[in-house]
Amino acid sequence: MKKCSHSAHHALSELNITPLLDLAFVLLVIFILTTTPIANDVEAQLPKASESKKDPPHKATYITVQRDGKMYLNKALLDLDGMKEQLIGLRFEDPDLSIIIRGDGKTKYGQIRAVLDVCQQSNVGKVDLATETIDQK
Repeated sequence: MKKCSHSAHHALSELNITPLLDLAFVLLVIFILTTTPIANDVEAQLPKASESKKDPPHKATYITVQRDGKMYLNKALLDLDGMKEQLIGLRFEDPDLSIIIRGDGKTKYGQIRAVLDVCQQSNVGKVDLATETIDQK
């Protein structure tokens, strides 16, 4: 007397890959949605630093300080007073505002410090400095 038929063994040897494909597509969509755009709109030669494992915030606002002292808030040329007003307005729209300061490597420290002071006066709690990674051999 047979315990198992031939067709039962055949069905167990086939692998159903439909759930695996569903998982792959879900992961692909998650990776596409969570990638942040790179802000290279205004030229600035960033200082070098060791590689950071911290990802930039999802909704970051970029302040760029060029070598000659010109300051940009998301491509808009502003002075310190105008930047303070804009940051206060952005804080009302988004209380969880994140700022990334992109200062040229040749920029004087006083100009970066002035931008940090404006961020503090505008009650922006999340401020980070952008750097490029050093090639370690």
